[in-house]
Amino acid sequence: MEIKLYVKMLQRGWWIIVLTVLFAFNAALAAAYFATPMYQTTATFSVSPSASLTGADQVALNSLEALDKRSITQTYAEFLNSQRIYEDTLREMGLDPMELEEYTRSTVVLPDANILSLTVTGPDPELVAAITNKVGGNAILAITELYKVYDIQPLDPAVIPLIPISPKPVRDGAIAIVLGLVLGAALAIVREEIRIPLDAYRQRLNMDPVSNVFNRKHIERIFNEIASIDPEQVVSLGMIRFNAVAEMIDSAPLGVLQQLLRQITAVLKDQVRGNDILGRWDDSTFIFILPATGRDAALRTMERIRSTLVNPMRMEILDEFINLRPYVSIAEIQPGDTGLEAAERAENQLEEIG
Repeated sequence: MEIKLYVKMLQRGWWIIVLTVLFAFNAALAAAYFATPMYQTTATFSVSPSASLTGADQVALNSLEALDKRSITQTYAEFLNSQRIYEDTLREMGLDPMELEEYTRSTVVLPDANILSLTVTGPDPELVAAITNKVGGNAILAITELYKVYDIQPLDPAVIPLIPISPKPVRDGAIAIVLGLVLGAALAIVREEIRIPLDAYRQRLNMDPVSNVFNRKHIERIFNEIASIDPEQVVSLGMIRFNAVAEMIDSAPLGVLQQLLRQITAVLKDQVRGNDILGRWDDSTFIFILPATGRDAALRTMERIRSTLVNPMRMEILDEFINLRPYVSIAEIQPGDTGLEAAERAENQLEEIG
């Protein structure tokens, strides 16, 4: 049941999802178009016991065991990642480190291997490769000055990258579509979650709190809507006034009056046709709006409704019967007429009858 509810929310908010996807997709393409292409290249280095080892085999064995602990390779990785070596290399190449803030580097030790990987990223593919190889060479020189037992040698030099790693419009566009769908669906659901309570609140503002039918203010708005849609259409009004209710307004407890009005409302609602509208016009009077109904048909309808309420109504809360004494009147909204004018004529008829 809950899944069906969310599906309906998404169906009603489909346009939000579409707009969100289009916005995200266009934003991704725009960002890719204006973004600076970034290139990346990698050089690898191998670490091994020095070929110049001499002496007992135990020395070489101890060296290999120490190498397996990865402390040496991790130390060499710090040389490759050294800020001092990096800046000295750039100056040696005639470059200003402050002007190369877009360039980044990182060094990792490959798992289960005594191999180091130095990666440099930047906007110039040729410079990226040159920096990578030069930094690697200078780091090797610094390492060999301090460590004689282990050799570090270039394995695969960095090459000039041909394809940027970012932006990638196809990938970014696909990600944007997915994110747009998720965000759009969330917005559609949130919109429905907000709209439903607002609709319920607006509906309560249109209802009479005692009888649970439309209040007079809303009926007057319906008059204006009818006139704006088609001023030539045939619409009749019917009013039914309960003299017993009018007499009880000032004397009966609110609970008793409320129960009586709701019992009356239940009967009146049973008499309402598909397009008819029922409302409470004043304390003791209810009004029917009867679209596409002429005067004679409206009179027959209201007499039929009155006949259902002529007999005394049993009030359970008082355990007695009340004679409602209903009276009805009708008025037709004529061309050039307003609903309020027709309602005034119906009220005048009730005053004359009562």
